[in-house]
Amino acid sequence: MANPGHGDHSKQGGDHSKQGGDHSKQGGDQSKQGGDQSKQGGDQSKQAAIKQELQPHPIMEQLSGVQYCVNSPPPWKDAVLLGFQHYILTLGTTVLIPTMTVSQMGGDNAEKAKVIQTLLFLSGFNTLMQTLFGTRLPCVVSGSYAYLIPVFSTIRAKRYDTFHEPHEVTIYDISRVFYGFCLPLMFIWFDAGTFKRFAQTMRGIQGALVVASALQTTLGFLGVWRNILKYLSPLSVVPLVTFTGLGLYYLAFPMLGKCVEIGLAELVLMVVFSQARFRSLQQIPKLVIEPTALSVNSIGGTIILQWSVTSKRPVYDRYAVLFSVLVTWVCAGVLTWSGAYVKSRKTLDTCRTDSSGLIHGAPWIYVPYPFQWGTPTFDVTEVFMMVVASFISTIESTGSFLATARYGSATPVPPSVLSRGIGWLGFGTFIGSMCGMVTGFAASVENSGALALTKVGSRRVIQISAAFMIFFSVFGKFGAIFASIPLPITAAMYCVFFGCVSSVGLGHLQFCNLNSFRTKFILGLSFSIGLSLPQFFREKWVVSGHGPVLTHSRWVCFKFSLQEILYFCDSFLVGKITKIVMLAKMASPYFRQSEAIDNMVCVVMMSHSSVALIIAMVLDCTLDLVEKENGKDWWMKFEDYSKDVRSNEFYKLPWNLNKFFPAL
Repeated sequence: MANPGHGDHSKQGGDHSKQGGDHSKQGGDQSKQGGDQSKQGGDQSKQAAIKQELQPHPIMEQLSGVQYCVNSPPPWKDAVLLGFQHYILTLGTTVLIPTMTVSQMGGDNAEKAKVIQTLLFLSGFNTLMQTLFGTRLPCVVSGSYAYLIPVFSTIRAKRYDTFHEPHEVTIYDISRVFYGFCLPLMFIWFDAGTFKRFAQTMRGIQGALVVASALQTTLGFLGVWRNILKYLSPLSVVPLVTFTGLGLYYLAFPMLGKCVEIGLAELVLMVVFSQARFRSLQQIPKLVIEPTALSVNSIGGTIILQWSVTSKRPVYDRYAVLFSVLVTWVCAGVLTWSGAYVKSRKTLDTCRTDSSGLIHGAPWIYVPYPFQWGTPTFDVTEVFMMVVASFISTIESTGSFLATARYGSATPVPPSVLSRGIGWLGFGTFIGSMCGMVTGFAASVENSGALALTKVGSRRVIQISAAFMIFFSVFGKFGAIFASIPLPITAAMYCVFFGCVSSVGLGHLQFCNLNSFRTKFILGLSFSIGLSLPQFFREKWVVSGHGPVLTHSRWVCFKFSLQEILYFCDSFLVGKITKIVMLAKMASPYFRQSEAIDNMVCVVMMSHSSVALIIAMVLDCTLDLVEKENGKDWWMKFEDYSKDVRSNEFYKLPWNLNKFFPAL
């Protein structure tokens, strides 16, 4: 007989199993909904990641990635090595400019060595002054190429034709030497006996540099340059800094090509040491075991030396210049000593390490002093040309200062600080003109590019480099050893460093609106004319020896005897104007043909950075401006020194001198 209770229980169990199936079905639906939600969440996170990835890079007022900025000095060991590296780089310009000029002036190896030592000594001195009282940036001050056209024009001047021989010539007709050029008076101090053509040419260059330095000092210290720079914007800074580096291209690969086997090897090694970074090695930390403490065990009196393990990474990129120059310099020396360049006259003066003659000609100890070549002489045409060159050097130095500030991780340089730096450059040129130099001073472009390679923009490194310059200029024999580095090796380094300066100029485009047709037009025209116009003038100069603006102009001159000159000076001092007029009427006027106007135009038009800046600045200030197109809004707070609190951190004068010489 069936049990009715048992049927009820089985029925209830079936209901429970049915309810369990319904619950499991609901759980499956919930898990399916959870999977859909997780899928939607994954899609949203993926879209957010894509959106974040497509965002443009942020604008940076200070460059990141710099290991040591302006105020953060590295350890002394690294600072000394980096300072010596900057000294090696400075030797290129210091040796190249006297090599091109001294021989044409009639000088020999001994005189060339003295000129190089003078230029190196004053470069170190002015670098110290610039880092202490100038812009306070880690910027090396060296010789400027902007003065070469006036210098070569002075060397070829007809007033030195009297000195037929390179060294000694006796002057018989003194009246042929003294020519008065209205006002101011041109005169030559003379000694009894013989003259040296080199010394007389050096005196003429000194006199022109004295007047040119006065203009540069006036522009800087009186704030004239500060008022001009207030019209700058990031849009006009781009061609200025870019062509400050690219404008010296003729010193890079064209000079490297004179000795390809040495120069190309240096270029390849520079790239390998600075950029390859030996990635397979740097991925693995380098373990260094160093002793940290020394203790004595009381049991048995044994000495226990404690050790610590630290991890360091190779720094081949920081010392790429030292490593690459050492390798190629040794190779060039081996090829020279083995006789590989004996039969090749073409490579005699470029590849060899003993062609400069500096080791034999340099004195053991030499300290430059004022008027070592004699008192300066003045000529109106030479002075005008040198004044224009000083203005071009001011423009190019401004571009170097801006690049140095960027690679030193400093804020944009206020116009008052730039003007202060230009004033100290003029002061340095004045000191150099007194001691006898063949060129003026400017901020070094190649050393600014070296900051990008080392990622060390410390001021202390540059000051140590200045100490090396002064030391090796005084002890000439030791400095001549490093000066024997072939110029193609230096040119290979220029290929890298000039490009680094140009790239930091292009970096200022981040402040500009690149989608604006106005911006594109200004950049395009300034780049196009900045490249082509100087090249046109340079080709004309190389082929014909003068620029395309040769006007055959003549200067009205008067010939005076020595007694008439003394009478003129006495009349001028006592204010006897009538006697001066009578003297001018009595003198015999003549016309002296001059290429001064052509040379002055060539000095301006052969400077890539000056041409590009003038075009960009004029267009930026005259064309209709839409708000925030040229990036001027980003720089408004840096135009006034006191508007940004970080200005004191980078540009404040030492020893509380800002109280007496405040920056505006």
